[in-house]
This record gives sequence, structure tokens and C-alpha cells, in this order.
Amino acid sequence: MTPQRDVTGLILAGGQGRRMGGRDKGLEPLAGRPLVTHVMDRLVGRVASVMINANRHLEAYAGFGDRLVTDLEGGYQGPLMGIYSGLRAAETPWVLVVPCDTPALPMALVPRLVAGLGDCDIAVAHDGERLHPVVALLRTRLADDLGEALAAGERKIDRWYARHAWCPVDFHDCPEAFTNLNTESDKRRHEARLDEESRTP
Repeated sequence: MTPQRDVTGLILAGGQGRRMGGRDKGLEPLAGRPLVTHVMDRLVGRVASVMINANRHLEAYAGFGDRLVTDLEGGYQGPLMGIYSGLRAAETPWVLVVPCDTPALPMALVPRLVAGLGDCDIAVAHDGERLHPVVALLRTRLADDLGEALAAGERKIDRWYARHAWCPVDFHDCPEAFTNLNTESDKRRHEARLDEESRTP
């Protein structure tokens, strides 16, 4: 597999942002620019293209990524629907899914997930203590099965993964990289850390 040819990046930014008062998390400013752009930094140049799954503020998101993908079914049905919509839209054999609110993802995320995949159909990041199901590399051809699962009412990512050959990929050396920014206080803490890092010689 050659990531720059065979993998499409998919940033999930289609949620309702409930824990941020309903604001669109991907567009929240962080250190002077939208949160989604920090996540894009981890993907651009490392995958064939970057899609953004968004369900509102589409004009704003159109300025980022290579392509916008909205949920194939409305009603904010959760990340599994976003993943399904991305799998359907992808033109590569693989899709790398990441959430829009994890700005510190490892710069080597793509090659490490690819290297850890082995013969599996899904590789999921593991920080040494827990899995991060929305940081995963998936075969695009799983779209049909996921569509059937969604039609049957499935909305739990880990339960759907369990239907397939999947494996955890070890990122125990950088657990902080998977921190989600769910609240204003989370965002302030991350900005303070970035500021501190910028001052460190």
C-alpha cells in the first residue's frame, strides 16, 4: 500500500458539538485558525486527498480539504454514518478516519497505522490504555456491510468493527496525541500548551 496513492483521509466534522454549546467544533478557533486545519496538517501530503465530513457551514468548510462529504442520511446519526458516507465517496482502496477535535494527532499517524495493519481490514489507534475507534484505517470495500449494519440500526463503531478482521495499533508512546477538545476549557488548556511549546528554546 502506498498511502499517497491508496489512502483517502476523512476528517469527521459532522457532529452537533453538544459539549461546546452546539457550536461547530471543526470551525472553532485554536491558536488563531480553525481546529479542522490543525488536524489536516497531520494528513496533507501523506494521503492521496483529504475529505471533510460536515453537515452544516458547508461554505466555510469548502475552503479546506479537497472535497466535502455530507451524511448520506440526515438527522445527525453519529460518526458511523460519517464513516459510511466517506467510504461511499472515496475513490481509493483505503480510508483513514480521524475526528476534527484532535489537533495533536501524531505527525506519523498515517505510516504507523499502515505499518500496523498487517492482513486486517481495519486498524485502530490504541494509546496504551484504550482504543480510539474514530482514528482508524479501513478498507473502502467495507461500505456495503456498513450500510447494511446502519440500516439494521447499528450506531456503535466498536460493535461494527467486531464484525471484521481488525487490529489495534500501538501508540502508547504518545497518548496525549489523542486528546479530544470537547469543551472551552479543553481548548484553553491546549492553547496554553502550544504557547508554552513555542516559548521553549
